[in-house]
Amino acid sequence: MAPVFQCMDAEIDAVRVAGTPQGPVPVVVLSVADEDDVVPIFVGFEEARSIARGMDATDIGRPLTHDLLLDVMEELGGKVNRVVVSEVTDEGTYIADLHVDTPRDGVVIDARPSDSMALAARTNVQIEIAESVFEEGRQPAEEFEELEDIRELSEAA
Repeated sequence: MAPVFQCMDAEIDAVRVAGTPQGPVPVVVLSVADEDDVVPIFVGFEEARSIARGMDATDIGRPLTHDLLLDVMEELGGKVNRVVVSEVTDEGTYIADLHVDTPRDGVVIDARPSDSMALAARTNVQIEIAESVFEEGRQPAEEFEELEDIRELSEAA
C-alpha cells in the first residue's frame, strides 16, 4: 500500500538551464497553486528536452523513449493517471510515483521525477507534490525566472 501524505497540486512552470560551478545544468521548475515559491528539480539534458517536447506537443516523426513508453503502456491498456513527487532523500534526490491505471488495477510505479514529468507533459495528467517535499525544496521563483529556457538553448545548438 502506498504511503499516505498530504499533496499539493503542481505544474511544470518551466524547463530552464542553470549555471553552476560544474557547468550548465537543466532544471524543471515546479510551481504550486497559491504559493509564490517554486521547487526546482535538476535533471539531465535529454530528460529536460523530452519534458519540453511533451509540453510543446512536438512530434519529431519517430517516437523517442518517453513517447515509446507511453505508446507501449497504452497498447497494453494502461493509462497514466497522475504523478506525485513524493519524497526527497537526505542527499537531495527527488523520488516520484507514477500512478497508472491498468485493465486489472491501478498501480504505483517508483520513477524518476524527470521520466514521470515527461509522461505527464505528454498526457496532461495532474502533477502533485507532497507538502513535506515542497517545504524542503521550496525556493523563491525569482531565482529561476531569468534562467535560459532549455528550448532556446536547443535551438542555438
